[in-house]
Amino acid sequence: MLNMDSEAIPNRRSRRQMRLAPPRAEMPARVIHLKERNLVMLKQDLIMRNPLRLLGHESDDIIGPGRFGAVLARAGVGKTALVIQIALNSMLRDKNVLHISLNEPVGKVNLWYQEVLGRLAQMYQVTPLDQLWDTIVPHRFIMTFQVEGFSAPKLDERLTDLTSQGIFSPDMIIIDGQPFDQDVSEVLGELKMLAERLGLPIWFTVTTHRHEAPAPDGLPIQLSPVQSLFDVAIALQSVENTIHIKALKGCSQAETQPQLILDPATMLVVDSVKQ
Repeated sequence: MLNMDSEAIPNRRSRRQMRLAPPRAEMPARVIHLKERNLVMLKQDLIMRNPLRLLGHESDDIIGPGRFGAVLARAGVGKTALVIQIALNSMLRDKNVLHISLNEPVGKVNLWYQEVLGRLAQMYQVTPLDQLWDTIVPHRFIMTFQVEGFSAPKLDERLTDLTSQGIFSPDMIIIDGQPFDQDVSEVLGELKMLAERLGLPIWFTVTTHRHEAPAPDGLPIQLSPVQSLFDVAIALQSVENTIHIKALKGCSQAETQPQLILDPATMLVVDSVKQ
């Protein structure tokens, strides 16, 4: 009995060693836990710093399930950069984004995401960029179509393949490159029915032109004929050396809030006070 008690109750020296050096088996689990906790806090910090919140919309997604949103601008002004920032904000919240490109290959779109995230990391001094990228990239799937081959039935077929095989199930869709210079009411009508059936918000990029006057309702002529399908429309407007972000429909910014701009040097959304 005395021997058993001496083994069960260590002396003072052994107790001090136990306090100073915890069992080696516990250390890896604690390190992994701290890394995960730091990444969660980092993602929350980036979400809270997202300047698009200043548009005054109640939802972090800006548009709800089955709704349409549009980003309008001339070619090369920053439409893709803006929708990628919208996508990254969803990916940081562990939501799945399906990015459909009608004019660029998968590799180029992926490079855009990496560059935009890298610039965000530099702006906010985020250091474990590789780890952050590895945690959010599974929440994005890039799909390409030829413009003339894109339609709601074909998209529905590809989505069914992805979801039925457990490959990817989107929470939001981005369609980049859909032409709006021709009659798109039928195409958009079918996509609207698909979005409502699946409960998915869809963002479109819409290319406008400098020489064109707005429609009688004040909207760009590309959007005006189909504006009833869209709940939110955001325009990028060049003003001197900056690109202003203007809400055309569905969201507004309080007069006391600073003007949102797209920094031409980084293509990141910032407010005019912090520029």
